[in-house]
Amino acid sequence: MLRIISANLNGIRSAHSKGFFQWLQSQNADFICVQELKAQAADMQPEMLQPHGYQGYFHYAEKKGYSGVGIYCKQTPDKQIIGLGYTDVDSEGRYLELQFGNLSVVSLYLPSGSSSEERQAVKYSVMARFLPHLKNLQDSGREVVICGDWNIAHQQQDLKNWRGNQKNSGFLPEERAWITQVFDELGWVDVYRRLHPHTTDECYTWWSNRGQAWAKNVGWRIDYQIATPGLAAKAVASSVYKQERFSDHAPLLVDYA
Repeated sequence: MLRIISANLNGIRSAHSKGFFQWLQSQNADFICVQELKAQAADMQPEMLQPHGYQGYFHYAEKKGYSGVGIYCKQTPDKQIIGLGYTDVDSEGRYLELQFGNLSVVSLYLPSGSSSEERQAVKYSVMARFLPHLKNLQDSGREVVICGDWNIAHQQQDLKNWRGNQKNSGFLPEERAWITQVFDELGWVDVYRRLHPHTTDECYTWWSNRGQAWAKNVGWRIDYQIATPGLAAKAVASSVYKQERFSDHAPLLVDYA
C-alpha cells in the first residue's frame, strides 16, 4: 500500500503551530506533498525540515512569506527537479518533482488569479506553459502523481456556490476547459473523482475565511491528486481530512494498492 497526502498549509509555521506535524506522524504516509510554505530555508525549524522518519525537499519562493512547495518522503529520491525552467514561475516556488525508480511525485501550486486581473493573466500564462510539460510527463512512460493546489474547481459538483462563482477566478470557463483538456486530451486522471464520481459536500478542500464558509461547508475542491492512468487505477481509497484544521485547506489522502 502506498499512501500519499497533499496539503496546502497556508504557511508551514502556522500549520506547525496547529499540530500538522503531530498529525502527520499518525498517518504512516509514504509521501506528503505540501504547498504554500510561506517560508524560506532560514525560517524552517528542524521538525519542518525533517519530521521524524522523513526527509524534506523544498522549492522556496524568492519573495519572503510567499508560495513555496515541498515533499516529505521516507526514501532518498534518485533525482529531484526543482522548477519548470521558467524564471518567472520558478521564482515563486511552484513545482518540485522527486523521482523514485519509475515513479515521479510532484508537489504543485498553481497561481491564484483572484487578487487582480494581472494575477489572472499570470495564471493563464502558467497554465499555457504547464500544458506541454504535462504532455511530456504523460509521454515519458513514467508513473506520475501531481499533488497540489490547482486553484481550479473543475465541475459544478466541486464547489457549493457554483452559480454565483461562474465569473470568478477558480471557476471561469477558460480554467475549467483547461483542466478538462488535462483529463480528456492528455489522459491524466483525477484520482479522487475516479473513486468518488458523484460526491459533493464531502469533496471540498478549501473554504474562504470570509463569512462562515467553514461552518456552513461553503467550500471548493481545488486540491487534487492527478495521476497517470496506471497509477490512478491502483487507487483504492481517498478522503479529505477535516477532523482538525491546520489551514484554510484540508489534507487530501489517497491510498494506492
